[in-house]
Amino acid sequence: MSAATPAASSSGGVSPVNASAPDVTQNANSIDRLVLEYLRSRGHKDAERALNESLESGGVDESEKTVSAEDLIKTLAVYAQKPSRPGDNVLKESTNVLQELTAMGNPPSIQNLIASLGTVGAEDILSVDPTDKEEGFRELEAWVEGSLDMYKPEFRPILFPIFCHFHLDLVQRGFKEAALRFYATYSPSLAPMHHATLHHLSTLLLPSHVQNDDDAQRFKNEKYVVRMSRSGFSLLVGWLTEGVGGEASGAGDGFSGEKGKRGRAAIMRVVNNHLRFDVTSASATAVSPNAWEESTGLLSQLIPQTSASATPNPHAFNASKGELKLGPAPISEELRAETERVIREQSVLDRDPNAQYDLQFLRPPAVPGVISPTESDMLPYPQSFKTVDVQREVEKVRDARKRIRLEPSALSSVDMNSVQGGAARARGLPSICAYTLHDVGEGAPCCTFSPDLTLMAAGFSESYIRLWSLKNEKLKGLRNDFSLSSVKDSGSLSKIQQKEGNTTRKLVGHSGPVYSLSFDPLGGSAAPPRYLLSASADATTRLWSLDTMTNVVAFRGHQNPVWDVQWSPMGIYFATASRDRTARLWSTDRTSCLRIYAGHLNDVDCVRFHPNSLYLATGSSDWTARLWDVQRGACVRVFIGHQGSLSTLAISPDGRYLASAGEDLAINLWDLGSGRRIKKMTGHTASVYSLSFSAESSMLVSGGADWTVRCWDVRGAGGPGKSRESGATESNITRTIDDENNETSDLLATFPTKRTPITNVHFTPRNLCLVAGNFLAPDSR
Repeated sequence: MSAATPAASSSGGVSPVNASAPDVTQNANSIDRLVLEYLRSRGHKDAERALNESLESGGVDESEKTVSAEDLIKTLAVYAQKPSRPGDNVLKESTNVLQELTAMGNPPSIQNLIASLGTVGAEDILSVDPTDKEEGFRELEAWVEGSLDMYKPEFRPILFPIFCHFHLDLVQRGFKEAALRFYATYSPSLAPMHHATLHHLSTLLLPSHVQNDDDAQRFKNEKYVVRMSRSGFSLLVGWLTEGVGGEASGAGDGFSGEKGKRGRAAIMRVVNNHLRFDVTSASATAVSPNAWEESTGLLSQLIPQTSASATPNPHAFNASKGELKLGPAPISEELRAETERVIREQSVLDRDPNAQYDLQFLRPPAVPGVISPTESDMLPYPQSFKTVDVQREVEKVRDARKRIRLEPSALSSVDMNSVQGGAARARGLPSICAYTLHDVGEGAPCCTFSPDLTLMAAGFSESYIRLWSLKNEKLKGLRNDFSLSSVKDSGSLSKIQQKEGNTTRKLVGHSGPVYSLSFDPLGGSAAPPRYLLSASADATTRLWSLDTMTNVVAFRGHQNPVWDVQWSPMGIYFATASRDRTARLWSTDRTSCLRIYAGHLNDVDCVRFHPNSLYLATGSSDWTARLWDVQRGACVRVFIGHQGSLSTLAISPDGRYLASAGEDLAINLWDLGSGRRIKKMTGHTASVYSLSFSAESSMLVSGGADWTVRCWDVRGAGGPGKSRESGATESNITRTIDDENNETSDLLATFPTKRTPITNVHFTPRNLCLVAGNFLAPDSR
């Protein structure tokens, strides 16, 4: 392109005095021709004549007669100064370059090229060298890996943003081959933590890709936050400025030498312009190794700003929102008294004198430090309770009495292969019942179980829903030959039901894949559900009557596919999550939404209600989870720490913990009160699809795309663990998990399936674990 530049502008401003100049120009290389054209257009005749004479008298081959970048810059600076700015290079900024080129009459294509280079000076453009970034990153990586073990966890997060900026700079400046080589050399070490982002960066191969990509522009325009201790930050600054210390033996000669200095300059530009360090006063050993990555990344848009000048900090934002009311939801005194009366009467009929002690489960002791809501804080519900409400509360008491107490701590110090290990396994691990779907053509994105365990539902990619009776009972719908005038009450409704039924039913109504299902929780474990909610790619949420097996209403409002739907714990209300970056609150008595929860930067993938219904948790493809006040629609907590999209959430029954998981293969456990991460649990080798807490909130069960069900100790300390054996089947077949899986010590057991990704895990109130998934034939993966 530079060779064609003089021809484009040669028609204007050529002095007659220099009639022989074109002949000399033809023999000059591209840089010389560019300089000659520039001097000619600006009227610097003496300088042009001197350069022509030097070219004519040189008598040296063109390939050997080159001008260095530094000399060219000095030459341009001499002849590009203005009287108002003597000694200043007017081509230092791209805006001035455009003005000068406009005065020269260059074509718009040249101007667009210069404009696409961004806000960089001509000196940066001319002095760029792709090998500088490779050398600089190699030295930085060697310094990080050669540091003391106590500093490695806080130094390693700095590698990712510098890698991203180096790769984007190479692509934007046209060094495609250098960018590919740089990516292939250094991305494998970062892939375990940042697979999704690295894969996206590998698809950016042209400068136009970088200019038009949202993620690339976020890296360019926002500052990447890195947490670091004060001593660690001092060591990093010392190494950047002095180029010594912390290197692995034989890794290199620091930043000594010309190439090392240019590498240091490349790193320093990224550190100064694109990184912001959150320096903590805590020592390096006082912080958990996994905690350094928490609250790091591009945070300016992820955290709601309370003021224009506020520095984005998730901990400061969470603290500014005050305390949350995380205690159990209150029940009315009338409902409590009626429940106690029914329990006493039932104990007399059953001749069970111990049943009177079950009343203690109606009044659970208060948890220290946890604020419980009052009735005035709750969402509006009907004033009077119904028979189903009493049945639900009575069944809660029975479930609490008959619950299997799981003790995960019993597995921590016992050899699983010993006799004591078998007894500890029985005490610490749940019984797991797996339901597998076979011959599913295009897949079943979701499965779910009813609260009373009588029904299972699955949504299919073919746009329909299928119900199964887990008790082998007939599921009956309505006949086709009835008139609406004959329906007067529930008794007449039962007369028009089909006389014969089947143990499975098919519900058709959606026009796209069904992504999420949720059974009506009003009856709890005491009565079968009456309604089913479904979310689909057709941007609708549908309510199905399980009495008539028909679609009752379609809720429309989202403009994109609806990824998730969940009932409120007390029914009536439900929430949806959509690709339109919002979550919405609905009620069954109206077709328009009640609240819109907006703030995520990408798809909202999953929603979960807090057990007391006051808060709603959302997980998003922007790598964050948020907690919203359901009534006010305000964000009260932001959870930042994942390195990939979130696919599932779970809130503990005691209301104190939030578990989140997704495509980064990690499960994060958060404290809802403070908004801080408690620990990070790793062990899955593919995306995690579902999470569920045990009734005592002491165990977490996860299922994912790696065909396994895994049990985790919620109250364990966590941290790096050793390779352990998976959960044994009845035939005592065990499978050793590879060390490369990076399992943490709070992983209690792994239960593998043959080829079934687990799309749903569900703990019953009595601590039986149910899981479901669709079997993948060997030729489908």
